[in-house]
Amino acid sequence: MRRGSGPRRMGRLALFLAGGAVLLLGLAQLFLPRIAADRISSRLGRYGTVESVHVKSWPAVKLLWGSADSVTVRARSLSLSPARTAKLLWEARGFGRIAMTATSVREGPLRLSDVSFAKQGQALAAKARLAGADVTSALPEGVDVQLLSSEGGEVEVKATGGLFGVRAAVDAVAAASNGKLIVHPVAGFLSGIQLTLFSDPHVHVQAVGASVEPSGPLSYSLTMKASLR
Repeated sequence: MRRGSGPRRMGRLALFLAGGAVLLLGLAQLFLPRIAADRISSRLGRYGTVESVHVKSWPAVKLLWGSADSVTVRARSLSLSPARTAKLLWEARGFGRIAMTATSVREGPLRLSDVSFAKQGQALAAKARLAGADVTSALPEGVDVQLLSSEGGEVEVKATGGLFGVRAAVDAVAAASNGKLIVHPVAGFLSGIQLTLFSDPHVHVQAVGASVEPSGPLSYSLTMKASLR
């Protein structure tokens, strides 16, 4: 064997392995985001119509561990329960940024429109429009709700009809409390009663807001801020 042939072979082998690694990384960068987008689209598609999903991740191989730099989703209509929404958010905890828009989302009994949702790190923010007619259809028969004010992350309403087991007109506040979304009467002998509207160990509600849309049929703009825990 001629001197130097061994090191040259080792050098060629190293170059071959390095080239193969670069090729594999390039293929992963090309295909893994597409595969991840298809999986997300299929997962959300169980709950409605998804128009498009785009995934960005560098390096793409971290998608194999459930991480991504950003995910953008456009949906036409979705129908979920609050518990299912919380579960999907927890499954997406490894995504650095999420931007989702949907024409219509049915969240439990409420039908929301013009929905936008954003995740930045562990911070969550959502905005949607709620038509007055959809508020009426989601409430028990004979119950009506009127928005009074919204500030400091709380929403105050006047509810008339059967509420908290009493037939009356009651001013109540919806607010975050220890990560839960609760509603309770403002004053009177019912003030010690509270109902939990949303509670999940992984989604910590921080603030809610509401305002009346300035034009058109009665509708409301709703906002919520939360974080993943």
